[in-house]
Amino acid sequence: MTRLDGPGDDRVERPGDGPDAVALEIADAVESLTNLWSLAAQEATLRLSPHQLRALRTLEAAPGLNLTTLAERLDIGLPTASRLCDRLEAAGMLERTLHPQRRREVRLGLTPQGRRVLDDVASRRAEALRVALAAMEPAERSALSRGMKAFLAAHSGGSPAPGEPPGER
Repeated sequence: MTRLDGPGDDRVERPGDGPDAVALEIADAVESLTNLWSLAAQEATLRLSPHQLRALRTLEAAPGLNLTTLAERLDIGLPTASRLCDRLEAAGMLERTLHPQRRREVRLGLTPQGRRVLDDVASRRAEALRVALAAMEPAERSALSRGMKAFLAAHSGGSPAPGEPPGER
């Protein structure tokens, strides 16, 4: 197991290194990162609720969704999604257009203002993360990077082979 708190043999498991103890430490770190993310979003040019930000991010990743699909992807009810889109449209961040072949279907997309807001949030988040990472020692950043790659590989079911650097598959 990789130690984040100092040099030594990375393969030696020490007391407190078990999955339960590490899971609690990571949960604390994730909560801190979530707060950093939320603060960056709140400091953006236009303040967005978490639901509004998720909706914009979803539409950025999949432009042209209809309201039903957006509601499903956000795991919210159709009336809630409709009100959410009403607010985003009123703020100039979302536009509704008729589907070219199915005239009863409305497609949702970001406006240039919506894209600017997402860019602003992303920029603020990246800067906040950069500041936090700059306060770490290079070895700590490296250990964090290796640990995150290993976590992502394990989470996706693609654990690296012994001796293989994470993310090399």
